[in-house]
Amino acid sequence: MNTSPIIKIVTTTAIAWMLASSVHAQPSAGRSRAEVQAEAIAAAHAPNQNVTRGSRGAEPFTSVADPAAVQQQAIDTARAPNQNVTRGSRGADPFTSTADPAVVRAQAEAAAAAPDQNVTSGSRVNSKVVSTMPSPAQVRADAQRSAPQ
Repeated sequence: MNTSPIIKIVTTTAIAWMLASSVHAQPSAGRSRAEVQAEAIAAAHAPNQNVTRGSRGAEPFTSVADPAAVQQQAIDTARAPNQNVTRGSRGADPFTSTADPAVVRAQAEAAAAAPDQNVTSGSRVNSKVVSTMPSPAQVRADAQRSAPQ
């Protein structure tokens, strides 16, 4: 094979540059080879060398609360009558009426005595004539409502 002298010169120069650059690729930082090797061995034996925080479980916990206060709070919570109960899960809350029972009864009697209580506007065909006079139950209900308490 017959190669030109220019190609030989360029190739030789390129090889020389690569060799020269590889010698100077890592400048010395003032540490000896033994120091670098000892540092590498120490890093390789480190317990958490390539582990992100928390990836091996929770970190040790150091409490800042008073243990006696925490224990008393736990005892009080455990003895509470409704500790894990949401409202309404044990039945309805106790009912306390705020209305006067006599007035409620009078209103109920008046509603029950109403002549057209179950009649809608379109269902009055073929029905009898209903009086527009107030019923006696309505009169009593009105009287009880207006009476001083």
